[in-house]
Amino acid sequence: MRKATLRTRAFDPANYLESDADIAAYLDAVLEENDPALLAAALGDIARARGMSQLARDTGLSRESLYKGLSGERVPSAETLMKVIRGLGFKLTVSPS
Repeated sequence: MRKATLRTRAFDPANYLESDADIAAYLDAVLEENDPALLAAALGDIARARGMSQLARDTGLSRESLYKGLSGERVPSAETLMKVIRGLGFKLTVSPS
């Protein structure tokens, strides 16, 4: 008898970010970690869920720079992060903890 081969694929949060509420909850969870690289990676997940090409047009940044900057391997500038957040249709707010 042959054993069945189990095939798996990497988890991709972009596949589950279907609504603004999903995205807001995801960003809230990521911001709790206080990790700028994780925030950049999460914004990359959201950008891929929404469409990287459209985000590039909305922010004036190239797709290549967005993929690099939002990979989570490095921390993009605050200016880039703000452009991406605005380009995705969100705003950053602060509240007391």
